[in-house]
Amino acid sequence: MDRREELTDFLRTRRARVQPESVGLQRQSRGRSPGLRREDVARLSGVSVDYYTRIEQGRGRNPSPEILGAIGRALRLDEDEQRHLEELALTEGRPQPRPPRSTERVRPGVQRLLDVFSATTPAFVLGRRMDVLAWNPLAAALIADFAALPTARRNMVWIAFMDPWAKDFYLDWEEIAQESIAFLRMAGGRWPDDPALAALVGELSVKSPDFRRLWSMHDVKEKGHGTKRMHHRTVGELTLDYEALALSDGDGQTLVTYTAEPGSSSEQALQLLGVVGIPDTLTR
Repeated sequence: MDRREELTDFLRTRRARVQPESVGLQRQSRGRSPGLRREDVARLSGVSVDYYTRIEQGRGRNPSPEILGAIGRALRLDEDEQRHLEELALTEGRPQPRPPRSTERVRPGVQRLLDVFSATTPAFVLGRRMDVLAWNPLAAALIADFAALPTARRNMVWIAFMDPWAKDFYLDWEEIAQESIAFLRMAGGRWPDDPALAALVGELSVKSPDFRRLWSMHDVKEKGHGTKRMHHRTVGELTLDYEALALSDGDGQTLVTYTAEPGSSSEQALQLLGVVGIPDTLTR
């Protein structure tokens, strides 16, 4: 992934979503794209138009964190977006991420933790590209028989966009798809030289119109926590809370768990799922 191109497109899309009136500027009659102009961002950030233009084009010669902070405030970036901007723009004078390993491995202690969760909690580990690296039986029963999939297809983004049953399984599919792409885009800013990540994006861009549409939005978001609604063919509808916890290995691995509200029908469905085992859920 080209860092300069990513920076240009990211700032352009962030400008387009901010209306001049919302930041105290008067809208001017112009038959151009909506949102802020480069001149507007420069004015709000306290820099020259030429300098902002060079930053947006990836020619800013390592702008200071203070300047990037001013640009972020002008564009109303959230915390994840600001971090993404800095990862794309700041390349000199800071430690660079080590080259990504061709194969990601899960520590034995993490696998034991997944096993401890097996009785009640679907849990799995995602790599930086959202590959499912390790899982417990309840996660496989809930989502897919990952062991039966080719390694290259054990990927939550690929499943969301390429599995024909995904839109039936995820009741809020559009939201899930947006979040998945936003996380993948965040990873792309952090590891722009990862060839496997670039290959995944390239394949999905060719094969999925939905992926192309959402990828072009340049949204970014770290994985955190939330709620997902699913319709499982064996146990019916579930509403599960998820937690995504970054592991401290520096490789971008994330532990994901799903839990149900105590006493709820979703908790009962998870208990039943633990009994019936792995169904033909996704990836048919």
